[in-house]
Amino acid sequence: MPTVSSHVALTLAQHIDAVFGVMGNGNAYFLDAIETRTSAVFTAVRHEQGAVVAADAHYRASGRIAAGTATYGAGFTNTLTALAESVQARIPLVLVVGDEPTSGPRPWDVDQIALASAVGARTYTVGRTDAAATTVIAIEHALKYRVPVVLAIPYDVAALEVSSSSDAGGLRLPEPLAPAGAFADGMLDEIASALRDAERPFLLAGRGAWLADAGEALGRLADETGALTASTALGRGIFPRGEFDLGVTGGFGADGAMELIAKADVAVVFGASLNQFTMRFGALFSPGARVYQVDVAPAATHAHVGGFVRGDARLVAERLVARVAAAHASRRTTRISQESGDVLRDARDSARSASALSWRESVDMTAARAYAPGDDLAPDGRLDPRSAARRIAELLPEDRVVVSDGGHFIGWANMYWPVASPDRMMMVGTAFQAIGQGWPSVVGAALARPEATIVLTSGDGGGLMAIADLESAVRAAGGRGCAVVWNDAAYGAEVNLYGLKGLAEEPMRIPEVDFAAFAAAVGAEGVVVRTLADLDRLGSWAAENATSRRFLLLDLRISGDVIAPYQQEIIRVNS
Repeated sequence: MPTVSSHVALTLAQHIDAVFGVMGNGNAYFLDAIETRTSAVFTAVRHEQGAVVAADAHYRASGRIAAGTATYGAGFTNTLTALAESVQARIPLVLVVGDEPTSGPRPWDVDQIALASAVGARTYTVGRTDAAATTVIAIEHALKYRVPVVLAIPYDVAALEVSSSSDAGGLRLPEPLAPAGAFADGMLDEIASALRDAERPFLLAGRGAWLADAGEALGRLADETGALTASTALGRGIFPRGEFDLGVTGGFGADGAMELIAKADVAVVFGASLNQFTMRFGALFSPGARVYQVDVAPAATHAHVGGFVRGDARLVAERLVARVAAAHASRRTTRISQESGDVLRDARDSARSASALSWRESVDMTAARAYAPGDDLAPDGRLDPRSAARRIAELLPEDRVVVSDGGHFIGWANMYWPVASPDRMMMVGTAFQAIGQGWPSVVGAALARPEATIVLTSGDGGGLMAIADLESAVRAAGGRGCAVVWNDAAYGAEVNLYGLKGLAEEPMRIPEVDFAAFAAAVGAEGVVVRTLADLDRLGSWAAENATSRRFLLLDLRISGDVIAPYQQEIIRVNS
């Protein structure tokens, strides 16, 4: 007869095909059922944080919800930083954990519901009679609100036998949010009119636009209006026509691109929260620009927004395309009156349209998107991270998914490594300002995208913090995995922010670690990179068969004296 844990596993596996975690007393029966009674794939990690990180990365890379699992007590508390990151980043996942027995806490139990609530995650606790239904409700909640949820199995309930069916029915999820009401219609008319009349129109898209599958509609809107485009760091690659795209906004953006955005007279933002980094701490748009925002949030998320439409990015973009296209068609078919006033008005309309198109087509996009090339070596004799990043981009396989830990180094991959779409560049940890989540990100991305090369970009501080899951990354990705460790023997962000203020730097420094040796210890190939020529091994590795080559780790001995532009912005704001 099936147990409560079996009901949870069987129901979960109807909607989730990937589970990551560490086995313990509290989830032993659940994992036994996953392994023996479902087709879901369980991948072990070495630290419970990695269970949540891997499930998070799996969703970011594929759009498919995944699950993490850990035991009660210490196993659960080990997940909290990663759980907070998923809450802040709005990533749906299910964390299945053991919990205290229904009779009350034991000496080693903690209030897990309160701890989960403290980081913003809701807990659903299964019982003997409602395990399947509660599991479905938990999955629905995660997907509907784009948040992680905790699914708790009390210790004394986990192995109880249950005779009823585990079929709790399908998921009930809401339709995309359509703009509704007279106010929304009026604002759509205003935005369409502003775009038609703009001399320098600009469209910005974020991760919300990608989740709404708005790329095609946004591309049509850009073509109809002659707008230049750009994306947030989490929305890169969403616009179909790269020849008119300025890349990433904010501190990761090229100086020339940011100068062009500052010239826009009308900007429409789709599915982006306009955080301080995207907005360059308020300096992205000029004071005279008319800024509109489209989002599913209840209200505008930045003070510079002058008009707001609540709705799904794709649906709103399609309605704006229809409005702009209809106005253009009407303008083309209207017979020009012989009266001089009408002739003059049509001439002005044509001038406005031609001005927008000429701005778009006259821009030197190659120059606007250019980043500083860097030197072979920095003045201190160590590798210049800019030139190293540029060379790595030339050598990496084109079919790649980049996963990033957090730290000063994040600027290098974001600036110099192009990716094809938003789901091919993820930064797990940055929403919560956490480091040490890079290695388990490889695990989730590798299972989500089995056809692609998974490339980790990590600092030495974060790499050491999560070193237990280096083995997990090597095991999960194998020859499809490559890690680039930007090793400056320091917590670079802290050195740049507080060392420059004169604070003691000794706590910010790390004895130089041989990550190549770490790689060899778990069966990977490690290469210490001190010159650009040392990167040639990446080129030959990329040419080898992924089924026979080993995971490759590049230990880049970089200079900490080269400060990323986004960090320079932070220094300026905090100085």
